[in-house]
This record gives sequence, structure tokens and C-alpha cells, in this order.
Amino acid sequence: MRALLAFVVLFLVGCGSDRTVIGDTMPTPLTKTAGDPARGEALFITREQGHCILCHRVTGLSAEFQGNLGPTLDGVADRLSPAQLRLRIVDYDAVVPGATMPSYFRTQGLTQVGQNHAGQTVLSAQDIEDIIAYLTALKTTTPMGGEMQ
Repeated sequence: MRALLAFVVLFLVGCGSDRTVIGDTMPTPLTKTAGDPARGEALFITREQGHCILCHRVTGLSAEFQGNLGPTLDGVADRLSPAQLRLRIVDYDAVVPGATMPSYFRTQGLTQVGQNHAGQTVLSAQDIEDIIAYLTALKTTTPMGGEMQ
């Protein structure tokens, strides 16, 4: 695990990023502007952007054809911190090497990238912070009445 952490830190430094990876987290936001949960939800379902629903499902989300390749994201904010979500979106391969989830903010070491997109991230830094803002609102809470929200 330490070797993986050292690799991830060196990789990010080598890419010109000042983002620090600690364990399975990237604590520092990618932007100074706070994420917008409404914009994050739109990015989550938009085919031309994140298209997260291709693999993930969120109960109650008004979007057709939600996927089941990745885990459901119901209550994801109860399981993962914003820093954990950030690293998973930026470069999930750093958390689970060989995973099928795309690296949305990595530009180096990718093999299946069209020439028109080489050196570009899939999502912008603000896009990622917006998606994190949306995902951190997905909590499973049990109010005193016992109903799940």
C-alpha cells in the first residue's frame, strides 16, 4: 500500500499537479470555487460530460437507463468523504489499479485516447467539484419517524 501511495504522489507531482494524495483521499479541492450540487447532478447524468449514470444508479434520480456496472451511489456520502470521492473521480485507478472506471482528471499514462483529446482531462476541475457537491448530498438518514430519506 505504501508503494502505491508513493507512486500516486510521484505521479501527480510529475503531472504538474500540486494535489496531495493521502491514503485513498485527495483532501485539497481542485478549485477555489465551491461545487454546485445542481450543476453536479446535471453533469452526473449528461452523456456529453460525466455520464456517471452509464455505470451507477441513484434511486429517485430522474434519469433513464441507469447502470449497474458500478456500485449504487445511494447514500454514498455516508460511506465516503469528499476527499475520497475526489480521488475516485480524478483517478480511480490510483485507488483500485486496473478498475474500469475512467480517470476523469488524469492526462498521462492513458492508452485509449483519441488524438483530438490527448493531454486533455475528461472533466474540468470545476466539473469534478460540482459532482462532489452533488454526491455529498446523497446521504441516507433515518429521521425520528423511521422513514428513509
